[in-house]
Amino acid sequence: MHLAEMAVLRAVPAAGVFLALTRRCPLSCAHCSTESAMDGAEHAERPFRRLVASFTRQERPEFIAMSGGEALLRPRLVRDLADSARLSGTRSYLLSGLYFARDGHAVPAALRAAISAVDHFAVSLDRFHEREVGRRAAFRVLHEIRSWGPRVSVQITGDGGADPYVADLVREVREEFADEVPMLVVPLRRVGRAKALDGPRAGPETPHATPAPCEMAAWPLVTYDGTVLTCCNDDLAAAARPPHLVLGHADQDPWPVLRRRHLERPLARAVRMFGPRYAKARFGSDAAAPGYCDVCVTLHRDRGLGERVAGYLDSPAGPAMEGAVRGLLERHGPYGFARRHGIARYSELVTLGWEGRER
Repeated sequence: MHLAEMAVLRAVPAAGVFLALTRRCPLSCAHCSTESAMDGAEHAERPFRRLVASFTRQERPEFIAMSGGEALLRPRLVRDLADSARLSGTRSYLLSGLYFARDGHAVPAALRAAISAVDHFAVSLDRFHEREVGRRAAFRVLHEIRSWGPRVSVQITGDGGADPYVADLVREVREEFADEVPMLVVPLRRVGRAKALDGPRAGPETPHATPAPCEMAAWPLVTYDGTVLTCCNDDLAAAARPPHLVLGHADQDPWPVLRRRHLERPLARAVRMFGPRYAKARFGSDAAAPGYCDVCVTLHRDRGLGERVAGYLDSPAGPAMEGAVRGLLERHGPYGFARRHGIARYSELVTLGWEGRER
């Protein structure tokens, strides 16, 4: 499974689901958005297993995207979820920090079994990760993993299109793997431990009167404890969980139920269609909070907002607008999401090595 296949559907509601398997991690990266550490939270496996087991051929996401923390601290769970998802036709993606590459030893059998089970294996590599796992060690392991079967990619975080570190790393990855390994290059977000770093806090900031659809609300997130959220915002997963963004719990609610809630709830649809600031300005009855995500997490406090949004969505204009917005978001194929949420200069790297690149 190529990275571009996920990028094509990243804006499609419920086409994928994120699984945050643990908040534990052996690395101490200074930019960690989830503030993960070895003493981080790790809950029971059952919610994740029950949710994936509830997929059917008729009702399933196209992808599960497993991460943490470091998901490979639970290798058997990763392997079992990938195998279970495949029974329904769902493909699996795994993001890792490659902690096991630091000592130069062979990849342990349990980790090899887990990695071999997934359809796509992605590696986080940037100037923060390189302080923990060297670039050459990461390349060595990626070469080995490619021989096992999964497609691979590199996720790079940088300080924008002019960042010389990113330019150097991109060049080396392209040379090392002969343009066969795709890359998703994203800007550093000042969330989690990255709040302590110098620089502006990244995030979409637009005038209230300007629609700015939220693609972060397209794929649900199953958090560490099994709570299922409409949004994959890391801060939200770790902190307050406003009721309009909580879909249910993976230990109790099967995928068809969660999917229906995700697709039908008026406030979630409005956020995906207009973005929270414009939705608040158009349908709200009081002043909006500052900040894009800050508005979103307070939408439930505006009495009557949900009813007004629902009325619009039940009118002929609502579904027509939803269809138009979705068409615009999907218009540029795999490049669209990479341009909007990554560093645009490097957006075409998501299709390196993809058989459908020419299309």
